[in-house]
Amino acid sequence: MATMLDVSLRAGVSKATVSRVLNGTGQVKESTRKQVYKAMEELGYRPNFLARSLANRTSNSIGLVVSTFDGFYFGRLLQQASRQTEKHGKQLIVTDGHDTPEREEQALQMLADRQCDAIVLYTRFMSEKAIMKLIESIEMPVVVINRDVSQARDRCVFFEQQDAAFQAVEYLISQGHRDIACITVPIHTPTGKARLQGYRNALEKHGIPWDESKVKYGDSGMTRGYELCKQLLDENITFSALFACNDDMALGASKALHQAGLKIPQDVSLFGFDDAPSAKWLEPGLSTVYLPIDNMITTAIDQAIKLANNQPIETLPPFTGTLVLRESVTTGPFYQNSSSASSS
Repeated sequence: MATMLDVSLRAGVSKATVSRVLNGTGQVKESTRKQVYKAMEELGYRPNFLARSLANRTSNSIGLVVSTFDGFYFGRLLQQASRQTEKHGKQLIVTDGHDTPEREEQALQMLADRQCDAIVLYTRFMSEKAIMKLIESIEMPVVVINRDVSQARDRCVFFEQQDAAFQAVEYLISQGHRDIACITVPIHTPTGKARLQGYRNALEKHGIPWDESKVKYGDSGMTRGYELCKQLLDENITFSALFACNDDMALGASKALHQAGLKIPQDVSLFGFDDAPSAKWLEPGLSTVYLPIDNMITTAIDQAIKLANNQPIETLPPFTGTLVLRESVTTGPFYQNSSSASSS
């Protein structure tokens, strides 16, 4: 059986360098790291991480708790988390919190019991008080993604949800839409509340009265998006544009509009949120908000590893969204009427 010494001799580096590569500690050039991994592969060397974790009270791993494994969003997050953890020479251990604070806390405790060097927590429902309790009580560092925890800003990597929704709705207003309906994501989550508030703020800024009948409270799925858009139509609610707070519900809404004989964007402009892979394949292509989840999870992993290595970290500014403008939005009645008046 090959040993660490065998690997060091084959790679032409010291045993200490091999150790640093395996543990993800210290400064090692990328070319040297590849050299060591190549030697390990050639010799069939498999480090005994379990024995090492028992001896050193560390598993050379980063734990990740996600709300759920469903959807493209979490697929992207997990893929990038795995890449970034491997880049640091560590393993990623992932578990599902089943979208409940109790199960998320249990999952985090399980990762702590496995001696993860640090843990990244993605939670949608856990209260700030509960998050702070975990940060203060868990032995290893905890970094929170997708939530702004005011008492621990240096442990948070989050996205400015409200401003992104504001930008999307303000864009619709700038295109001449004043009757703008909205389908929310779960309103009992911080994300749902923030995106709805962004919608309200944009209306308020431009002097457009809030109309409760134009707002339907959804989940995050295509089926509910279809059902709620159909409700708007069945109730004869007037709207020239629809802001769906995620792309899946926008796609569901597009079917309801199509079945009602309405064309996108000629009859109703449609705007989504998240820039799902399916958004550009809708006909016409869906205008939406790009959420930089790749950069967010990369940053969260980097913060977690710095904390695990007792390195100083800084409070990070929130990530911001980018409008992705496709063909699902056109000028609204306000501009069309202005143009007609001008031509006459």
